[in-house]
Amino acid sequence: MSDSKTSERIVLVGAGLVGSLLAVLLRRRGFEVDVYERRPDMRRGAQAAGRSINLIATSRGRAALERVGLREKVRTAPVWGRTMHAVDGELTYQPYGKNDSEMNDSVSRGELNRILLSEAEERGAKVHFEHRLVGGDPREQRLEFENGAGERVEVHADRVIGADGSASAVRERLAELGCVTSAYHDLGHAYKELEIPPAEGGGYRADERALHIWPRGKEMLMALPNHDGSFTVTLYLPNETDDDSWSFAKLTDKAAVQALFEELFPDAIALIPRLYDEFFENPTGRLGTVRCAPWHVEDRALLIGDSAHAIVPFFGQGMNCGFEDCLVFDDLIGEHSDGDPARPGATDWATVFARFSELRKPNGDAIADMSLENFVEMCASVGDPEFLLRKRVEHRLENELPGRYRTRYSMVTYSRIPYHLAYRAGKIQREILDELCAGIADESAVDLGVADRLIADRLEPFLQEHAISLDY
Repeated sequence: MSDSKTSERIVLVGAGLVGSLLAVLLRRRGFEVDVYERRPDMRRGAQAAGRSINLIATSRGRAALERVGLREKVRTAPVWGRTMHAVDGELTYQPYGKNDSEMNDSVSRGELNRILLSEAEERGAKVHFEHRLVGGDPREQRLEFENGAGERVEVHADRVIGADGSASAVRERLAELGCVTSAYHDLGHAYKELEIPPAEGGGYRADERALHIWPRGKEMLMALPNHDGSFTVTLYLPNETDDDSWSFAKLTDKAAVQALFEELFPDAIALIPRLYDEFFENPTGRLGTVRCAPWHVEDRALLIGDSAHAIVPFFGQGMNCGFEDCLVFDDLIGEHSDGDPARPGATDWATVFARFSELRKPNGDAIADMSLENFVEMCASVGDPEFLLRKRVEHRLENELPGRYRTRYSMVTYSRIPYHLAYRAGKIQREILDELCAGIADESAVDLGVADRLIADRLEPFLQEHAISLDY
């Protein structure tokens, strides 16, 4: 390196949500940033249909957007709860938070990605599209890409950060070099995206305040509102089955798709006018969990976001977790830099990378586990009377014991309590609810005196030990 160099060069692989946000944060600190993305520029063509799975922005994602001044630029559709659709058409509404001040933002993945990309470029990041990682050695800060013309391009950097998603080429390269171990755990289910268009004359065809769920055990349909009056619908089914139940492998023609919807989701048919065309036009997406360790190689290479910890989408935390990764990483640079962090030698990268892995790995594992648990809950439990009773009891505890009880969902969604601590607190709460719900049929029958004692004896010592406040 030349002695005249005035700033460090960081190469990010992946211009998705996490890579683009991280590019913005790094440019804010003055680093030279190059982003290499295998796909074409999404802003210059139509977004590929069928791959979005609408996003939910919660406290962690909002905090990231606020830090870079973009929250107000992102159009959202607020969602306050979930509405369950029974096969006979009966609807059951379940609020997310303790009151209407707590809600989630439904966000278009494509629109948000375009906003972040443009912001990164406006701040000076260089984004190289149609560059696929094909070789090199991240340990030596050297990468080799193939561009859209089929040419090989060698790139050198001071730091290499893989933000290239669940199928990360950076992670794969590090695994090939023996630097990390990585495993992909397939859920056995896949998804298909459909659409409920706006109503004729504008407006929504269903309650826009809610995430709509058709839970049917192994099969599930979900619909999230968009700001334009439409809903993004996602069908979840097993890839294959060896019995008479439904799977994507069995849906080979219109008649089979029609039979599936008539049997399991009859009230959704009229809402999706292009059901059969969209089913066969849109791709079928995979669902799985990535577990990887370590997340860094000395002070040279790092994995972040889905590259390190891809999860299934059933807690709505994939983007939020990745964005919180970026916040923590940005904070660590500030904590472990001497003066201008972009100046060569000013940042203790070995400590930043090591601390990032140490702080975020337990949280990545915890939200992966909670997302898998929520998959079971959303597919089967949300229509179960016992489950609904427990949710009503929790809602009562939140409102009548303020500051002393918040649901696990609330801790994950409306606070920045570390995921791994929310997960452990949730296990304690499950035991408390087991006792409170035993032998009752209605939430009004809960003994608040017993609830107060159980919370004081079991939950509050854990919260105090970890300095967790529920006043948020």
